[in-house]
Amino acid sequence: MRKATGFTLIELLVVMAVLALLTTLAVPRYVEHVDRARERVLKQNLITLRETIDKFYADRARYPANLQELVTQRYLREVPTDPVTERFDTWQQLPPPGQSAGQAVFDVRSGAPGAGRDGVPYAQW
Repeated sequence: MRKATGFTLIELLVVMAVLALLTTLAVPRYVEHVDRARERVLKQNLITLRETIDKFYADRARYPANLQELVTQRYLREVPTDPVTERFDTWQQLPPPGQSAGQAVFDVRSGAPGAGRDGVPYAQW
């Protein structure tokens, strides 16, 4: 008689159960780290944009008309992407005090819906 080789159904079920257990532990931590990384990149992009707007104002004594002007005047290589929306055109461009929207960019906020892990909406960062 020939002996059959392979795994029994019980052995396969035990391995699948262990893999499922490890996956349920690892996936939430992975998602949390991805969210944390997006928030850090968002904060850094906001800092970079705000510093660049300030440098533009210091050099030209006026605020840029839009974020694309920072690129055309070579203050930035490109408008950074909002990591939460994964788009570069969702930034909220705030005008200087006393001016209407669309004339100049004084400050920038994220256009992403929702709130960060600290509970503060992204639009208020």
